[in-house]
Amino acid sequence: MKSFTTDTWIQYIHSLQDTICTALEQSDGKATFIEDKWEREGGGGGKTRVIANGNVIEKGGVNTSVVFGKVSDAMRSQLKIDGDSWFACGLSLVIHPLNPFVPTTHANWRYFELYDAGNNVIDRWFGGGADLTPYYLFDEDAKHFHQTLYNTITPFGADLYTHYKKNCDVYFANKHRGNETRGIGGVFYDYLRPADAADAERLFSFQQANGNCFTEAYIPIVEKRKNIPWTEEHKYWQEIRRGRYVEFNLIHDRGTIFGLKTNGRTESILMSLPPTVRFDYNYQPKPGSEEARLLDACLHPREWV
Repeated sequence: MKSFTTDTWIQYIHSLQDTICTALEQSDGKATFIEDKWEREGGGGGKTRVIANGNVIEKGGVNTSVVFGKVSDAMRSQLKIDGDSWFACGLSLVIHPLNPFVPTTHANWRYFELYDAGNNVIDRWFGGGADLTPYYLFDEDAKHFHQTLYNTITPFGADLYTHYKKNCDVYFANKHRGNETRGIGGVFYDYLRPADAADAERLFSFQQANGNCFTEAYIPIVEKRKNIPWTEEHKYWQEIRRGRYVEFNLIHDRGTIFGLKTNGRTESILMSLPPTVRFDYNYQPKPGSEEARLLDACLHPREWV
């Protein structure tokens, strides 16, 4: 069996970036991605691809990074990482649609290695996931997204979807707002440590399956909703909910914290933030409205499969 290496992971992530960008451009029909290659002071770099002002996508990015460096004091204290040096490579994407009836989506798939002073691997793990943040709740869309993830993950373990779905509901929650979730969830997993070379191959296949199913999970929803007429009232609610998205990313998101604590590229890290948001004081949707139905789903996570 061919053994998993960091090179095979890097090659896969760059290929996946191409595949996802192509699918999103085709669905948008107008805007195209602009690539910004960058280098990180301290080691490595990445390819930030951004898209904006399209027929469908108001702002989005599909970014890859391959970075490495020495373990800093900030990493030891803030991220509880102890070793001499590290390597990280992954793909992270966020798509913010123009139409409030099209949901925002986020996904990432990553791999991390930690080394001792002799450059020996002392720890390594995979992590990732994908989630959906609608502004108006269509049950069939939520079921399609979750069913696609369930179908992809279940061959690797009968209980994995249930476990990773719960992880997502718990993680992507604004704890300062009574554990209100950012959206209707998906799956989230971290610290999947290979036991040996064969297990590394298995986890690599697991990551590939999750990355490869993303377009199947998201694009059909975009196609179904992108031409629904919307009003300024719909946009207002979208921007209120985008505010919750900003709160989570800046206060709780470990990826954001990791990037900023490891001297990452700020523009790429904060690419995930939506273009326009609202922070109205104590805003509450009208009881019985579609907006209230969405909020209830975020306050009380549901089973969609």
